[in-house]
Amino acid sequence: MSYLFGTTSELAREQLDCLGNILDAPTQWCLERGGLSPAARCLDVGAGSGRIANWLAARTREVVALDLDTSGFPDLAPNVEVLQQDVRDGVAGPYDLIHARLVLMHLPERDQVFAGLVDALAPGGRIVIGDFTTRRLHPISTPSPEDEALWARMQYLSHEVGSPARGISFSWAGSTAARMRAAGLHDVHTMEYSETTAGGTDGCLLHRNLNRQAEPLLLSVGATPDEIGRYRELMTDPSFSAWFYQFLCTSGTR
Repeated sequence: MSYLFGTTSELAREQLDCLGNILDAPTQWCLERGGLSPAARCLDVGAGSGRIANWLAARTREVVALDLDTSGFPDLAPNVEVLQQDVRDGVAGPYDLIHARLVLMHLPERDQVFAGLVDALAPGGRIVIGDFTTRRLHPISTPSPEDEALWARMQYLSHEVGSPARGISFSWAGSTAARMRAAGLHDVHTMEYSETTAGGTDGCLLHRNLNRQAEPLLLSVGATPDEIGRYRELMTDPSFSAWFYQFLCTSGTR
Protein backbone atom coordinates (compact mmCIF):
# COMPACT_ATOMS: atom_id res chain seq x y z
CA MET A 1 0.00 0.00 0.00
CA SER A 2 1.41 3.39 -0.99
CA TYR A 3 1.96 6.30 1.38
CA LEU A 4 -1.10 8.58 1.43
CA PHE A 5 0.86 11.82 1.56
CA GLY A 6 3.48 12.85 -0.96
CA THR A 7 7.21 13.19 -0.46
CA THR A 8 8.35 15.34 -3.38
CA SER A 9 5.68 17.98 -4.12
CA GLU A 10 5.53 21.55 -2.88
CA LEU A 11 2.68 20.44 -0.60
CA ALA A 12 4.93 17.73 0.84
CA ARG A 13 7.67 20.26 1.58
CA GLU A 14 5.15 22.56 3.26
CA GLN A 15 3.89 19.60 5.31
CA LEU A 16 7.40 18.80 6.52
CA ASP A 17 8.08 22.43 7.44
CA CYS A 18 4.89 22.66 9.53
CA LEU A 19 5.63 19.37 11.27
CA GLY A 20 9.20 20.39 12.01
CA ASN A 21 8.15 23.75 13.43
CA ILE A 22 5.80 21.99 15.86
CA LEU A 23 7.57 18.75 16.70
CA ASP A 24 11.33 19.32 16.40
CA ALA A 25 11.67 20.75 19.93
CA PRO A 26 9.88 17.90 21.74
CA THR A 27 11.63 15.38 19.50
CA GLN A 28 15.03 16.81 20.38
CA TRP A 29 14.14 16.65 24.07
CA CYS A 30 13.33 12.94 23.72
CA LEU A 31 16.54 12.26 21.81
CA GLU A 32 18.63 14.10 24.39
CA ARG A 33 16.94 12.50 27.40
CA GLY A 34 18.93 9.27 27.20
CA GLY A 35 22.16 11.04 26.34
CA LEU A 36 23.83 11.45 22.96
CA SER A 37 27.31 9.99 22.72
CA PRO A 38 29.71 11.84 20.39
CA ALA A 39 30.74 8.37 19.13
CA ALA A 40 27.19 7.24 18.32
CA ARG A 41 26.10 5.92 14.93
CA CYS A 42 22.49 7.00 14.31
CA LEU A 43 19.67 6.11 11.92
CA ASP A 44 16.93 8.65 11.17
CA VAL A 45 14.04 6.77 9.54
CA GLY A 46 11.77 8.86 7.34
CA ALA A 47 14.22 11.73 7.59
CA GLY A 48 11.90 14.04 5.66
CA SER A 49 13.40 17.53 5.56
CA GLY A 50 16.68 16.36 7.09
CA ARG A 51 16.36 18.77 10.02
CA ILE A 52 16.62 16.11 12.74
CA ALA A 53 19.41 14.33 10.86
CA ASN A 54 21.45 17.54 10.79
CA TRP A 55 20.68 18.19 14.45
CA LEU A 56 21.90 14.71 15.37
CA ALA A 57 24.97 15.10 13.15
CA ALA A 58 26.09 18.09 15.21
CA ARG A 59 26.11 15.90 18.32
CA THR A 60 27.16 12.42 17.16
CA ARG A 61 29.74 10.69 14.97
CA GLU A 62 27.58 9.52 12.07
CA VAL A 63 23.95 9.76 10.92
CA VAL A 64 22.24 7.72 8.22
CA ALA A 65 19.21 9.63 6.86
CA LEU A 66 16.80 7.11 5.33
CA ASP A 67 13.75 8.04 3.26
CA LEU A 68 11.80 6.94 0.20
CA ASP A 69 12.72 10.18 -1.53
CA THR A 70 15.80 12.18 -0.62
CA SER A 71 15.66 14.89 -3.29
CA GLY A 72 14.22 17.42 -0.86
CA PHE A 73 17.06 17.18 1.64
CA PRO A 74 18.79 20.52 2.33
CA ASP A 75 22.53 20.88 2.62
CA LEU A 76 23.43 18.07 4.97
CA ALA A 77 26.34 17.90 7.38
CA PRO A 78 29.43 16.00 6.13
CA ASN A 79 28.77 13.15 8.59
CA VAL A 80 25.24 12.49 7.27
CA GLU A 81 24.94 9.58 4.85
CA VAL A 82 21.85 9.65 2.63
CA LEU A 83 20.08 6.33 2.07
CA GLN A 84 17.17 6.28 -0.39
CA GLN A 85 15.28 3.18 0.66
CA ASP A 86 11.92 1.87 1.87
CA VAL A 87 12.27 0.95 5.54
CA ARG A 88 9.96 -2.00 4.86
CA ASP A 89 12.86 -3.57 2.96
CA GLY A 90 14.81 -3.79 6.22
CA VAL A 91 17.79 -1.92 7.63
CA ALA A 92 21.31 -3.12 8.34
CA GLY A 93 22.70 -2.17 11.73
CA PRO A 94 24.09 -1.95 14.18
CA TYR A 95 23.04 1.54 15.30
CA ASP A 96 23.49 3.18 18.69
CA LEU A 97 20.38 5.31 18.13
CA ILE A 98 17.39 4.80 15.84
CA HIS A 99 14.74 7.51 15.45
CA ALA A 100 11.44 7.25 13.56
CA ARG A 101 8.88 10.08 13.71
CA LEU A 102 5.42 9.73 12.13
CA VAL A 103 6.54 6.68 10.17
CA LEU A 104 5.19 3.51 11.76
CA MET A 105 1.64 4.81 12.15
CA HIS A 106 1.51 5.11 8.35
CA LEU A 107 2.73 1.59 7.58
CA PRO A 108 0.39 -1.43 7.65
CA GLU A 109 3.55 -3.52 8.12
CA ARG A 110 4.45 -1.55 11.27
CA ASP A 111 4.88 -4.64 13.47
CA GLN A 112 7.48 -6.17 11.16
CA VAL A 113 9.23 -2.83 10.65
CA PHE A 114 9.38 -2.25 14.40
CA ALA A 115 10.90 -5.70 14.96
CA GLY A 116 13.50 -5.02 12.28
CA LEU A 117 14.47 -1.70 13.83
CA VAL A 118 14.89 -3.29 17.25
CA ASP A 119 17.08 -5.98 15.69
CA ALA A 120 19.23 -3.24 14.12
CA LEU A 121 20.09 -1.76 17.53
CA ALA A 122 23.56 -2.31 18.91
CA PRO A 123 23.74 -3.69 22.47
CA GLY A 124 22.92 -0.73 24.69
CA GLY A 125 21.44 1.10 21.69
CA ARG A 126 18.30 3.19 21.99
CA ILE A 127 15.24 3.52 19.78
CA VAL A 128 12.97 6.60 19.79
CA ILE A 129 9.56 6.41 18.09
CA GLY A 130 7.05 9.25 17.86
CA ASP A 131 3.50 9.11 16.48
CA PHE A 132 0.11 10.80 16.80
CA THR A 133 -2.69 9.26 18.87
CA THR A 134 -6.45 8.84 18.74
CA ARG A 135 -7.13 11.68 21.19
CA ARG A 136 -9.91 13.90 19.90
CA LEU A 137 -8.84 17.31 18.59
CA HIS A 138 -11.17 19.42 20.70
CA PRO A 139 -12.15 22.80 19.24
CA ILE A 140 -11.59 25.79 21.52
CA SER A 141 -13.16 28.62 19.51
CA THR A 142 -15.04 28.55 16.21
CA PRO A 143 -16.71 31.33 14.18
CA SER A 144 -20.06 29.51 14.31
CA PRO A 145 -21.75 26.31 15.55
CA GLU A 146 -21.83 25.16 11.93
CA ASP A 147 -18.05 25.50 11.71
CA GLU A 148 -17.63 23.51 14.91
CA ALA A 149 -19.77 20.73 13.42
CA LEU A 150 -17.76 20.89 10.19
CA TRP A 151 -14.48 20.56 12.12
CA ALA A 152 -15.82 17.47 13.90
CA ARG A 153 -17.06 15.95 10.65
CA MET A 154 -13.78 16.45 8.81
CA GLN A 155 -11.80 14.96 11.69
CA TYR A 156 -14.15 11.96 11.72
CA LEU A 157 -13.86 11.40 7.96
CA SER A 158 -10.08 11.88 8.04
CA HIS A 159 -9.16 9.85 11.10
CA GLU A 160 -11.89 7.25 11.53
CA VAL A 161 -12.92 6.52 7.94
CA GLY A 162 -10.26 7.55 5.43
CA SER A 163 -7.08 6.84 7.39
CA PRO A 164 -7.89 3.24 8.42
CA ALA A 165 -8.80 2.50 4.80
CA ARG A 166 -5.23 3.43 3.88
CA GLY A 167 -3.61 1.42 6.66
CA ILE A 168 -2.93 4.38 8.98
CA SER A 169 -3.18 3.65 12.71
CA PHE A 170 -3.69 6.35 15.31
CA SER A 171 -3.79 3.69 18.05
CA TRP A 172 -0.23 2.47 17.43
CA ALA A 173 1.40 5.23 19.50
CA GLY A 174 -0.45 4.20 22.64
CA SER A 175 0.89 0.65 22.38
CA THR A 176 4.51 1.47 21.59
CA ALA A 177 5.76 1.32 25.19
CA ALA A 178 4.21 -2.11 25.76
CA ARG A 179 5.67 -3.36 22.49
CA MET A 180 9.11 -2.13 23.47
CA ARG A 181 8.92 -3.97 26.78
CA ALA A 182 7.68 -7.12 25.02
CA ALA A 183 10.70 -6.87 22.71
CA GLY A 184 13.00 -6.96 25.73
CA LEU A 185 13.89 -3.27 25.82
CA HIS A 186 14.41 -1.49 29.13
CA ASP A 187 14.37 2.09 30.40
CA VAL A 188 11.15 2.52 28.40
CA HIS A 189 9.86 6.09 28.67
CA THR A 190 7.08 8.05 26.95
CA MET A 191 6.77 11.80 26.60
CA GLU A 192 3.39 13.37 25.70
CA TYR A 193 3.21 16.64 23.79
CA SER A 194 0.43 18.79 22.40
CA GLU A 195 -0.46 22.44 22.00
CA THR A 196 -3.27 24.61 20.74
CA THR A 197 -3.30 25.89 17.19
CA ALA A 198 -5.13 28.83 15.65
CA GLY A 199 -6.11 29.47 12.06
CA GLY A 200 -3.10 30.55 10.01
CA THR A 201 -0.53 28.99 12.36
CA ASP A 202 1.51 25.84 11.76
CA GLY A 203 -0.95 23.34 13.21
CA CYS A 204 -3.95 24.60 11.25
CA LEU A 205 -1.87 25.09 8.12
CA LEU A 206 -0.82 21.45 8.45
CA HIS A 207 -4.48 20.39 8.68
CA ARG A 208 -5.20 22.42 5.55
CA ASN A 209 -2.21 20.92 3.78
CA LEU A 210 -3.16 17.32 4.61
CA ASN A 211 -6.73 18.03 3.56
CA ARG A 212 -5.48 19.18 0.16
CA GLN A 213 -3.30 16.10 -0.27
CA ALA A 214 -6.09 13.74 0.82
CA GLU A 215 -8.90 15.41 -1.18
CA PRO A 216 -9.63 12.41 -3.47
CA LEU A 217 -9.84 10.11 -0.45
CA LEU A 218 -12.06 12.52 1.49
CA LEU A 219 -14.44 12.91 -1.44
CA SER A 220 -14.61 9.12 -1.76
CA VAL A 221 -15.69 8.72 1.89
CA GLY A 222 -18.43 11.34 1.78
CA ALA A 223 -16.99 14.85 2.09
CA THR A 224 -18.47 17.40 -0.29
CA PRO A 225 -16.54 20.06 -2.25
CA ASP A 226 -18.34 22.77 -0.28
CA GLU A 227 -17.33 21.20 3.03
CA ILE A 228 -13.73 20.89 1.92
CA GLY A 229 -13.64 24.49 0.72
CA ARG A 230 -15.07 25.89 3.94
CA TYR A 231 -12.75 23.72 6.05
CA ARG A 232 -9.72 25.13 4.27
CA GLU A 233 -10.97 28.67 4.83
CA LEU A 234 -11.45 27.86 8.51
CA MET A 235 -7.82 26.72 8.81
CA THR A 236 -6.66 30.23 7.88
CA ASP A 237 -9.17 32.08 10.11
CA PRO A 238 -7.45 33.36 13.29
CA SER A 239 -10.77 33.28 15.16
CA PHE A 240 -10.65 29.46 14.98
CA SER A 241 -8.56 27.46 17.43
CA ALA A 242 -8.35 23.83 18.52
CA TRP A 243 -6.06 21.35 20.20
CA PHE A 244 -3.44 19.88 17.91
CA TYR A 245 -2.65 16.18 17.78
CA GLN A 246 -1.38 14.43 20.88
CA PHE A 247 2.17 13.31 20.06
CA LEU A 248 3.67 10.42 22.02
CA CYS A 249 7.43 9.94 21.81
CA THR A 250 8.56 6.62 23.31
CA SER A 251 12.11 5.41 23.81
CA GLY A 252 13.66 2.16 24.93
CA THR A 253 17.15 0.69 25.31
CA ARG A 254 18.36 -2.70 24.14
